[in-house]
Amino acid sequence: MVFITRNITIQKSGGAGTPRASGSAPGAEALAKIGRYTRREFRPEELYTFPVALCDNEVDRDGERFTVSALQKLAELFVGKTGVLDHNPLAKNQTARIYDCRVERDPERKTSCGEPYARLVAQAYLPRTGANRDFIAGLESGIQKEVSVGCAVRSVTCSVCGADLKNGSCEHERGKTYGGVLCCAVLDDPADAYEWSFVAVPAQREAGVLKSFGGRDAQSALKALREPVESVTLSPAQKSALLAKFGSLEREAAFGREFLARLKKDFLRFGALAQPGVPAESLARAADALSARDLESWGAAFRRQAEKAVPLRPQLAAEHPSAGPDGNDPFRI
Repeated sequence: MVFITRNITIQKSGGAGTPRASGSAPGAEALAKIGRYTRREFRPEELYTFPVALCDNEVDRDGERFTVSALQKLAELFVGKTGVLDHNPLAKNQTARIYDCRVERDPERKTSCGEPYARLVAQAYLPRTGANRDFIAGLESGIQKEVSVGCAVRSVTCSVCGADLKNGSCEHERGKTYGGVLCCAVLDDPADAYEWSFVAVPAQREAGVLKSFGGRDAQSALKALREPVESVTLSPAQKSALLAKFGSLEREAAFGREFLARLKKDFLRFGALAQPGVPAESLARAADALSARDLESWGAAFRRQAEKAVPLRPQLAAEHPSAGPDGNDPFRI
């Protein structure tokens, strides 16, 4: 299970497809939904409500995106969740509670993956009290604006090949395009929506993802381990072990990248000899779309084909060298 945290922004009212009002008193339907969480009936003027865009299906800065079905499931999971301050789950830090959540769609807008845009919008409330006066002022003035949310997903797959990224990896690199398909990690099958928090300084703009320790890539996890953060607490032994593990993985990844680079080089070199009519740009695009195993197979096939047209071995090279005492037998004429 992978844990995700996202930065979100409180939405202003007005405009097509946006929530009805920002900071308005609840209507009868909203008041009934809020009543599920209160111990007494409240009048509309006693409550302050506001809409929050939680997340969407656009690819974020870490090369990840939610599916629309994931957003729909999260719409159910976030209902009833309370917001806190600075990810500190103390009772005194509770601020507002989500009483409704829905997926909004904008068919006129396309994501970077070419899908119709969709976002998850929640409605939250808090009582209008003297203690909340300053907090409400912060909401209305835009000071209290950015929010970070956390959820857990069971499925993380590659958008290009469908590989399970939660339990393994693949050859594709996030942010690159393979055969017209943008590579990203697809987040699906949410298991839990466990927090949303008002924060002073978000790690990323808009709906960018800031992963908790369990769902970060190697670089983000190493940064979290080397810098003090509130959301991760590790013992010295755990920190040392994890740093060593990530160091090992980084070295293995470097070897893998070097091996892949050699495979691509052979694919392009032998492909140019075997298929001189194919433009170099086309071969390069094909190389980017192939896995390491396919690059190795096609490279070997291109080499065999190229050897039929152009000798790739020196004319004096022996088929089966067997050097004599002086080591020069293979070169005697």
